Amino acid sequence: MISEKRLTRSFEFKNFQKALDFVNTVGVIAEKEDHHPDILMHGYRHVKISLDTHTVSGVTENDFIMAAKINQIQL
Repeated sequence: MISEKRLTRSFEFKNFQKALDFVNTVGVIAEKEDHHPDILMHGYRHVKISLDTHTVSGVTENDFIMAAKINQIQL
């Protein structure tokens, strides 16, 4: 979903370990890109990712690039 100020997407996984593996993979990518999303893991197998660029209080090209990289994660 794209809001005026951030990109968000929710993910559902088979179990807790798959969700945790996904979160850890997102973390590795975020560190490499130096672009850190908000990550919420809830209900043991649900993850919500939110992206925005804090310095401009909105969405930039870097957010779309990071979102595309997250969408390519295969577990």
